[in-house]
Amino acid sequence: MFVFVVLIAILFAFYLFYKTKYFRSNRHVEKKWLSAKANIALGLFVLLFGINHLLFISETTVTYLVAAIFIIYGAIFSWIGFKKYKHYLPFAIEEAKTFDAQK
Repeated sequence: MFVFVVLIAILFAFYLFYKTKYFRSNRHVEKKWLSAKANIALGLFVLLFGINHLLFISETTVTYLVAAIFIIYGAIFSWIGFKKYKHYLPFAIEEAKTFDAQK
């Protein structure tokens, strides 16, 4: 149980970190790339939160239903974020190169 709590806290910290970097960035594609990374962290946070509820919270039908919704939502959100991350990564690298070349 302690491992899940630590992972949940770390993933929430990553989400906040990437969202902060998102708001501080001036580059358009880098913002989308950072948003995708934040989506992955938030999706994994919700997924692990659902697994934690499924394994360690009281065993009622409502708990199972809420945990299943969290797990499904977190998995879908992470998967979509990963696809966005892979899509925007080459564009973000190219944008960073052109931004550095302009300086």
